[in-house]
Amino acid sequence: MKSKELIRELEMAGWELKRTNGSHHHFQHPDISGTITVPHPKPDLGKGLVHKIRKQAGIV
Repeated sequence: MKSKELIRELEMAGWELKRTNGSHHHFQHPDISGTITVPHPKPDLGKGLVHKIRKQAGIV
């Protein structure tokens, strides 16, 4: 999965980009505590990383 596709999923679930640090984008949700970090741009994220990020975001 491309990082762009995962970022689109996060944004559709209500996560907002709060800051960018180098090649990492940091997202926060207005109702859920915590921050999710997505490496971007990445042409191919591993299945385990995608699953972990989706689980943190509550979209699994």
